[in-house]
Amino acid sequence: MRSKSLLTIAGVFAGTGVALGAFAAHGLKSLLAPYLMEVFETGVQYQFIHALAILACGVLLQFSMGDKAQKYFFIAAICFIIGVLCFSGSLYALALTGIKWFGPVTPIGGLFFMMGWGLFSYAALNMKEVNQ
Repeated sequence: MRSKSLLTIAGVFAGTGVALGAFAAHGLKSLLAPYLMEVFETGVQYQFIHALAILACGVLLQFSMGDKAQKYFFIAAICFIIGVLCFSGSLYALALTGIKWFGPVTPIGGLFFMMGWGLFSYAALNMKEVNQ
């Protein structure tokens, strides 16, 4: 169940990342100042990168690699999800509304991204070799 949920979320994040990128390129370019356009595009890039990271976690959970590794791949994926919501979400909100209050939320998302990558690495170190 965990893997199925993560793969679904990865697909939603990747798909909306593509849609938001297209929206930015074709719909927002004439409406936003260049700086705000960059802010929005940064959100899209990080969303897409971390959709792939969530996808990797979901795929890795399909393998029998030991409980410890599976636990930390799952927690890493949760960190990536929270990171996308905080980091990319705050950048989208900032770019579209201009409300500066969203700015301080962005580094919180960045911290979740960093924790996710650390946990991903820790999980990888704890993988048990699969007999072939």
